[in-house]
Amino acid sequence: MKSYYVYVLRSDIDARLYKGHANDVAKRLKEHNTGKTKSTKGYLPWRLVYFETFKTKPEAIFREKYFKTGSGREFLKGKIVS
Repeated sequence: MKSYYVYVLRSDIDARLYKGHANDVAKRLKEHNTGKTKSTKGYLPWRLVYFETFKTKPEAIFREKYFKTGSGREFLKGKIVS
C-alpha cells in the first residue's frame, strides 16, 4: 500500500522552514538539495526536520495546508527542536 507524507525541511542557511508533501520523502529531499525546486534552490542545503505519514494524498495535502496556517506553524514550533 502506498503512503503519502507531509514533510518539513529547514534551510541550513537561514533556518527557514519549507512544508510539502510527497510519496517518497528521500527522493523529494534530494530534488530540493540539488536545486531542482525553484522556490528552495536559493537556500541550500535543506535538512528534514519533521514528517507525518498518511494513507491518502488528500489527507497529506490537507495536513500540509494546515502547517502553512498560523496555528499549524505554532504546532510545528512545539515539534521541531532547533
